[in-house]
Amino acid sequence: MTAAPGAEPRIPTIDLLPWLSGDPAARAEIARTVDRALQTAGFLLVTGHGVDPALRTAIREEARAFFRLPPTVKEPYAVKVGGRGWLGPGAEANGYSEGTETPPDLKESLSYATDTAFDDPAVHAEWSGENVFPAQTPRLRGLVETYLARMRSLSDQLLELLAVALDEPADFFTRHTAHPTWGFNINWYPGTEVVGAPEPGQFRIGPHTDFGTVTVLDRQAGKGGLQVFTDEGGWEDAPFDPEAFTINIGDLMARWTGDRWRSGRHRVLPPPADAPAEELMSLVYFYECDPRTTVEPVPAPKGRVAYEPVDSHVYLRGKLDAITVG
Repeated sequence: MTAAPGAEPRIPTIDLLPWLSGDPAARAEIARTVDRALQTAGFLLVTGHGVDPALRTAIREEARAFFRLPPTVKEPYAVKVGGRGWLGPGAEANGYSEGTETPPDLKESLSYATDTAFDDPAVHAEWSGENVFPAQTPRLRGLVETYLARMRSLSDQLLELLAVALDEPADFFTRHTAHPTWGFNINWYPGTEVVGAPEPGQFRIGPHTDFGTVTVLDRQAGKGGLQVFTDEGGWEDAPFDPEAFTINIGDLMARWTGDRWRSGRHRVLPPPADAPAEELMSLVYFYECDPRTTVEPVPAPKGRVAYEPVDSHVYLRGKLDAITVG
């Protein structure tokens, strides 16, 4: 995704090390850059996060071993969107969230979610549960649990940065993440030898915005990879740095800012005709706030749309139900 010569890129790369160092001048400049980027595309690249690339590689290797198993072996782990287990072919169509009747997304996922107990029985019943790790990949549990701990820490650091970028106190968002919910998907995008030729209008993930607060994506470069939409450039390939995480905000965060920031619209292209066997895998962490959090937009002039306050998790549940196929 390119910008005019000499202009700041629409999706900038932020080095977290100067931010974490506490230098006031560096933090102020980073906050300004983040504010501008989230008004334009809703996406950032982040380096200096300290997450070991070997951990990400190991998760992919273990997950690939599962995805390559015969469907009959994977079927006992099958769940619907929002469940904990295997989302098989045809389970999800993200374009539904925009009201578009699209064919199902060309992917499979291993899906994980909040597994800690909540005091409120109703919240616990709806949002907590035991994660499922396939017996065929015994190393995956330890790798994923290590990764999830790093994602929780990184996400709170990012939310502090976002609060300062919004010119609010540093705990403006993290005061609502004492016991948050989260989701984590390992998305497998195989080639056409697995999924067949794409139907018209079919994507690995259809055009959509994420639903919640902040998403941390570890992705791979590919011809059938991530594209981001901006008013200025339309659909463009997202910039890629193998060391960086791709960060975007979701619909709930956009509401929180009164649409000062935009929920990043994106899609993942189908297997390319000139590389039909291309295989990619993404690690996608969705970080949310505490259940029962009331999300109320910041007032004007900072906020631009005076949305009615919403219960964060009533809102999220409606969005998750919207993309479920069947």
